[in-house]
Amino acid sequence: MLVLGIETSCDETGVALYETERGLLANLLHSQVQQHAPFGGVVPELASRDHVRKITPLVRTALAQGGAALGDLNGVAYTAGPGLQGALLVGAAFGRTLAWSLDIPAVAVHHMEAHLLAPLLEGAMPPLPFIALLVSGGHTQLVKVAGVGCYEMLGESLDDAVGEAFDKAAKMLGLGYPGGPQIAACAAHGDPNRFRFPRPMTDRPGLDFSFSGLKTFTLNTIRDHAPLGEQDRADIARAFEEAAVDTLLIKCRRALAAQDLDHLVIAGGVSANVRLRQRLAARLGGQVHYASPALCVDNGAMVAYAGHQRLAAGQSEPLSIVVKARWPLPELGSAAPANGDA
Repeated sequence: MLVLGIETSCDETGVALYETERGLLANLLHSQVQQHAPFGGVVPELASRDHVRKITPLVRTALAQGGAALGDLNGVAYTAGPGLQGALLVGAAFGRTLAWSLDIPAVAVHHMEAHLLAPLLEGAMPPLPFIALLVSGGHTQLVKVAGVGCYEMLGESLDDAVGEAFDKAAKMLGLGYPGGPQIAACAAHGDPNRFRFPRPMTDRPGLDFSFSGLKTFTLNTIRDHAPLGEQDRADIARAFEEAAVDTLLIKCRRALAAQDLDHLVIAGGVSANVRLRQRLAARLGGQVHYASPALCVDNGAMVAYAGHQRLAAGQSEPLSIVVKARWPLPELGSAAPANGDA
């Protein structure tokens, strides 16, 4: 089965081809980071317009790289949520219409399920059930995974996602956008012993997250030491990153212990953070499973793969085009492949 995957949930246009036997044949990504950087964040209308401009040439190039023609496609998968409503509509309308014109099935993909399954593009699924930490610009979630489509939410952020916290901390420090890579680069030169920032909600039971207090602490520290020199910025960035990483680590260990499980999958843009990977590897060893950095960001490959799983299970969408800016992950139904394997 040859599946075209389309990702347009935010500020990346991703297009990929995935085939059952040969795996990933093409994976193209157009990033809008430079376009949105002057605004310090994503401008939804600009994002939607850029998706319209880029999606058709990217599909053509992906087909050429994969040595395929439109007539070779057996299905189309597109991100239908969660994300920016206008951006989602671009990919959904294109994908559903293309599938209709080719008389092949289309499937709507949940953005966070696609992130969750991305590590499986490069390795076998860990023993079921396992815990997944989903960390992106818009989500921080701990999920128990019993199978593809079988998800139990264990904890999530009560305010900003950790990716948003990185963006806002970077903006406070006068660093660029997106904030995650900027904070990490600046923190690499920071003194880990100068500041100690709070680890939010780790002093109480439960698996929910909150990063609003950490942002406030960061802002107050910046004000107390203004005007900042380069070393001040590096030290504050290091303290912020250490606190965010420690918070995620503590909650992951707590979730594994509470569920009596051994394996953790970490996915989403923040999962590319080197310090987070090092800390989890040191504390959890080989029981942590990641995607490669290129598959941590929003991309078409994860959508093509997630869509392939659901198409293989016989799922497809009606002709109506529906997107969901908000879409709780546990609302998804099971997508066990037709042969019964998860």
